[in-house]
Amino acid sequence: MNFSIALAALWGIAANVLAMIPSKDNHWTRAYILIAVGIPIIGYVTLQNGPWLGLLVMAMGMSVLRWPVIYFTRWTKAKMQGMKAAKK
Repeated sequence: MNFSIALAALWGIAANVLAMIPSKDNHWTRAYILIAVGIPIIGYVTLQNGPWLGLLVMAMGMSVLRWPVIYFTRWTKAKMQGMKAAKK
């Protein structure tokens, strides 16, 4: 196992441990920190192991941080529908 995969595994363990600790803000602060740390790790995994394993690690991260992904998707969809309405 190379270093980038070990970092991704450590990120996954840290994310699960942080999810078990109670939070007053529904874990959003921790989610932002995990996203900020996770993006470079995905890039490093992709650099060392290729795009397929990078996509697999990204899917793993998205499954852990699913609510930020859901809210981002909803926001993007609303913005795109707003652009369609403005063109008419």
